[in-house]
Amino acid sequence: MISDRIDVNIAGGLQVPLPPMTAVRQKFDPSHLDDVAGAVRREFTRPEVRNLVKPGQSIAVGCGSRGIANIGLIARTVIAELQALGAKPFIFPCMGSHGAATAEGQKHVLETYGITEAATGVPIRATMDTTIVGHLDDGTPVHMDRFAAEADGIVVINRIKPHTGFRGATESGLTKMLAIGIGKIKGAAAYHAHGMDSFPHLLPKVRDINLAQRNVLFGVGIVENAYDETAHIEILPGDTLAQREPALQAMAKANMPQLFFDEIDVLIIDEMGKNISGAGFDPNITGRNRRNVQWSNQPFVKKIVVLGLTKVSHGNATGVGSADVITMRLYRELDVASTYANVITSMNLDSAAIPIIMNTDHDAIALAVKTVVRVKPENCRIVRIRNTLHLGEIEVSEALMAEVRGRPDRFEAMAAAHEWSFDGQGNIAPLLGTVHAAA
Repeated sequence: MISDRIDVNIAGGLQVPLPPMTAVRQKFDPSHLDDVAGAVRREFTRPEVRNLVKPGQSIAVGCGSRGIANIGLIARTVIAELQALGAKPFIFPCMGSHGAATAEGQKHVLETYGITEAATGVPIRATMDTTIVGHLDDGTPVHMDRFAAEADGIVVINRIKPHTGFRGATESGLTKMLAIGIGKIKGAAAYHAHGMDSFPHLLPKVRDINLAQRNVLFGVGIVENAYDETAHIEILPGDTLAQREPALQAMAKANMPQLFFDEIDVLIIDEMGKNISGAGFDPNITGRNRRNVQWSNQPFVKKIVVLGLTKVSHGNATGVGSADVITMRLYRELDVASTYANVITSMNLDSAAIPIIMNTDHDAIALAVKTVVRVKPENCRIVRIRNTLHLGEIEVSEALMAEVRGRPDRFEAMAAAHEWSFDGQGNIAPLLGTVHAAA
């Protein structure tokens, strides 16, 4: 049993010289929607959207577990527009095994994003029960949330972006929600048993059965810019979803943030969480994925340190196994049951492996720096980020500043270099700067 403190004999200790850090702004396209609710309302003026909704219809509106910018506002506006057309919408958690794979847990996840009965004025109907609406060619049952299957119509709302574990024409977005999310834990487990490498062709097959067997009216696709801001909203009617979603994924991929370095010795991530990425911290950003996942992204990162877990993850630390070092506070925030429910469903058990645990932020960072071979601590190429969603403002060590100064199109130094700052308990001071784009 791990106690509140681990005392380990480390040769030479952990009082290593950490190089000064400089706050740096990475430059991305800052284009975004100024009026998010207005963008949703404009989509509802399209005849091919309005004509799908009939007065008196009960419509199940599926919302997921990701921390999507403006998701509460978008969901409320979709609900209001459906009501204006005479429909009777309700919300259902469109999640596989998240929220500890319980109905109350999934409802609570939505509530932390501002999707509540009080805010939307409609019920949230949460269940883990499913209806089998069809079968794949090999006999695999296709599951659908029971409340969604019983409704007159279905709408799903999701962000479209590259997935963290596979590549295909559609990855993380409406198709995945209309397969994994709407299938709850029973469906998610059944499809993951095929292997995530099969998802590029498997998930569209599941989606198409759901489209054929139930009245899926449309999906609300959201694309964000590199600063985690809403850049595009589009309603995709069910009969055009398969053709249109790949174009939105291409848009999302073009807008995705990145770290503009080929090689990093130590990457420090202040927080991980399910609201940030399905993998806790996004492999599309870190370049590192789970074992047995084919991945060739840059940058090449030698050591990853993760300091904390977001509160809205509710202890779900799926993906923690991709780190090299974590802190005792992150370990204490980890809820084993919630994490295991998600990881076991995905079949990628190493996502829940526990990395080296250090007592404090200082010790976790120092250990990573100390164990980079053939590099002196003062010459270590260190990058610190808030999380893998917010890469506009980062901190880098002096060893990377030549690259920063040589790429004014990509970088801007925001302040002079500063020494590391830890409190008496070894906790690090907040990251300098803000998390949003500059004009």
